[in-house]
Amino acid sequence: MEHMVDILETLGGSLDDVRAFCAVTEFGTVSAAARQLGETKGSVSRRLSRLERRLGVQLLARTPRAVTPTDEGLAFHARAREALNWLDEAAEAARQSKTVPRGHLRITAPMDFGMTALPDLLVQFRARHPQITMELVLANAPIDLAAHRVDLALRAAVDDLPDMGYRASTVGEFRIGLYASPSYLAAAGGAPVTPADLKAHDLVVAREFSGTVQLTLTGDRRKRREVAVRPVVQANDYASILRIAAAGGGIAPVPDLVAAGSIATGAVRRVLPEWHAAEGTLYAITLGGRDAPARVRVFREFVRENLRASHPL
Repeated sequence: MEHMVDILETLGGSLDDVRAFCAVTEFGTVSAAARQLGETKGSVSRRLSRLERRLGVQLLARTPRAVTPTDEGLAFHARAREALNWLDEAAEAARQSKTVPRGHLRITAPMDFGMTALPDLLVQFRARHPQITMELVLANAPIDLAAHRVDLALRAAVDDLPDMGYRASTVGEFRIGLYASPSYLAAAGGAPVTPADLKAHDLVVAREFSGTVQLTLTGDRRKRREVAVRPVVQANDYASILRIAAAGGGIAPVPDLVAAGSIATGAVRRVLPEWHAAEGTLYAITLGGRDAPARVRVFREFVRENLRASHPL
């Protein structure tokens, strides 16, 4: 690889001239090389002369009957051929990245979704695509994809997604429902039956809430109810809120994508299932959109299919 870089720097990127020289050396005549390259003899001859001028050395000994590499030409050919092979392999790998899903995939996601829903998804995806290695970067703040060499960002938004300068596509929808542990509900004398019953319960909510919270719930046929509740515990992400609720801390509004695993294990159950606090969208943000490498496209589609199957609205 170092040889290839050295040669490119020396020649200023004149790869076609190098290819012409290698072809003449390997085929023995300018005519044969020209036929192989699909060029005229004059074009190949000009390439050879230009290459020798750049290097300041004679690479080929020319006679009326033959073209023979000099000692310097033979030495240059060995390294040039190696460099061209490296470049051809690199070009082929780049072409295949568009169609063959393999390589390293770097993903970023919010802490709550990344700690709850993503682990199972990544394991299932790796079982389907073992030729792809993965790296997960959890961060609640948006990350610049190009600066941090991130292939795909998963971001959730209740309102419109802020403009991040990259292409975003929808991979799933979610609702923020209300969840509590069986132990808490038993100690509280049962689950709330109507939204108004929440006034008598402990609420676990996001940190931005303080004091009395006006909780707006939406039900069937878009009917709305506003309930004034006083949180007893606050946390800065939904994963923590869910854990506190599972430990018996109270009723927590949590996205269904985040709560799914805890529901499956029985750690929490949905309360007031006909009501939800908000709806939102999970986006996949990529550098290339439809032109992204195959490894990015197949993961994006895998997440979309999995969430569509497991969390239909």
